[in-house]
Amino acid sequence: MIPIQDLLHRIRWDPEFGRGEFVIGYYDRVEHKIIRVQFREIAFPKDGPGVFELIDHEGQVHTIPLHRVRSVYKNGELIWHRE
Repeated sequence: MIPIQDLLHRIRWDPEFGRGEFVIGYYDRVEHKIIRVQFREIAFPKDGPGVFELIDHEGQVHTIPLHRVRSVYKNGELIWHRE
């Protein structure tokens, strides 16, 4: 299985592969469930390797470690998964 950071880099930097609608599923430790977010809604901070950031509906920034990513979908199809 490809490491998640390699897959995310490919989505970001490979123009051919990066075409499409990507969704990231990560484990939320507060809600104890998988949360799905659109790839276009997340950011990768330059000073924080190994994490991504997202802004919730209340405007609060959340930093999510990549080890909590559980699934990646492309155009509705599961392309990457881990338990």
